[in-house]
Amino acid sequence: MKSLPQTLAPLVLGCVAMLPLANAWAETTVTILRELESERYDPPRTTARGAAEVLFMAGDTLVGLDYDMKTPVPAVVKSWTVSPDGLTYTFQLRQDVTFCSGKKMTAKDVVATYDHWLDPETKGLEKWRAGPVDSITAPDDYTVVYKLKQPYNELLTQMAHYMHTIINIDQVKALGKDFGVKAFDGTGPYCFVSWTPRDQVVLKRHEGYDWGPAIYKDPRPKVDRIVWKIVPEESTRLTAVQGGQADLSRYLPQWSIKDLKADKRLSVSKADPFYWTFFLGFKLDKPVLADVNVRRALNLAINRKALTEAITFGEATPATSMLATSTPAGKNEYFRYDPAEANRLLDAAGWKMSSDGYRYKDGQKLSILHYGIAGYWKDILEAVQGDMKKVGAELRVQLFDSTAAWGKLATQEFDEFSMSFGYMSTGEALNSYFLSSSIPVPNRMNWRDADTDRWLAEGAASLDPAKADATLSQALTKLSEAAVWIPLYHDSLYLVAGQRLKPVRAHGIFGTGTYKGLDIELK
Repeated sequence: MKSLPQTLAPLVLGCVAMLPLANAWAETTVTILRELESERYDPPRTTARGAAEVLFMAGDTLVGLDYDMKTPVPAVVKSWTVSPDGLTYTFQLRQDVTFCSGKKMTAKDVVATYDHWLDPETKGLEKWRAGPVDSITAPDDYTVVYKLKQPYNELLTQMAHYMHTIINIDQVKALGKDFGVKAFDGTGPYCFVSWTPRDQVVLKRHEGYDWGPAIYKDPRPKVDRIVWKIVPEESTRLTAVQGGQADLSRYLPQWSIKDLKADKRLSVSKADPFYWTFFLGFKLDKPVLADVNVRRALNLAINRKALTEAITFGEATPATSMLATSTPAGKNEYFRYDPAEANRLLDAAGWKMSSDGYRYKDGQKLSILHYGIAGYWKDILEAVQGDMKKVGAELRVQLFDSTAAWGKLATQEFDEFSMSFGYMSTGEALNSYFLSSSIPVPNRMNWRDADTDRWLAEGAASLDPAKADATLSQALTKLSEAAVWIPLYHDSLYLVAGQRLKPVRAHGIFGTGTYKGLDIELK
């Protein structure tokens, strides 16, 4: 829907206006609109972008990340050194960092944060982001010595990821499973006040905070409160930002970007570089998808160019490869639109077309159960359903709201799932989804392959960038040949600031746009 009927506009704006923006402290409250929620705000126990958006503001990592998405910069550490063998990192912490509770942050808190993440009892996700840890120690209150078993060439950039957020372990022990649900005590520029699931997260200014990453000219928070508001409908979000009922969003429809750029009351910033890919993933051990030629055929059935144009209005790039990075991945010959070849492969695999327009084999229908997150995926999956139907495959789609979806996507119930994700490099993207140790989440494909595990480890350990990329290329080529995904398109990120705000520069880190929020400021 490209426009909002005039009869509905007052009602829509009234819904958005029911925000803290309308109360006594409205002058210093900024409302940020988003589409999706997280299931919790506990750094090592969620992979949701919705969590990252809040945690980057409510917490801090040892280092920050520049807008180029590859250069680490000082944050809560003043400086660091790396041993010649790449095994020992020594960090010197700032001595003025405090948690929102008033507790002073020391090296012991950093050590406790990593101990908690790596503890099997925590069931922390994506531990590979911490590298092959040997030991993490605090020789004094403001020195952290981080030792690895083997080199990890992405450690510093990964340390800017929200999963490395320093936590108050005392609060973790006190709240148990409710940590990151009922409360979160971080050291970030904004303090966690409350979370109303499916509605909003409220943050307030962290008084005295001035240790933001060095990319900001002024590392202090500029407003009293920030409200992250869930608004599922894109037209509602658009109308609210245009009308001044909300202040900031990176979730505005891409068909509106041209008009938003022309609106002199607003400012529009594009993240560059930005790596974010929309894809459909297959559970490889499901009988209907176990045959690689079925997966290849389903890839060939998708008209990515038409889908991307219809969904993003030319603001994204149709995927001809699994990732948006430049790492070679073989021929990528199955990521093109060729329905004739798709039909040939399905015929050869024994799936015969029936008079009802669907294919069958040994009495079984070529029917695929798909789980995903409600919202923008609805239109995407309708297009995918239509393309798959043309080659005789039925796609049965079940979409869930974002609070419930993450639990459903951790099961083995479905055949295929939809996801989009951000990454800074090929290594990060592949480690995020294809380590055998990451089954069932986030390796929802159940891809278990010793070669892939070895290539990813060798790529991460190489201190020669060219050799590292060549090693990762082997893994990416194997995955591409196996057609483990249907990559759809590589997205763009636009951050739109409303009429009350000064321009806000978009940051690409994990697709959040706002990063630390330290340049969010009223005019």
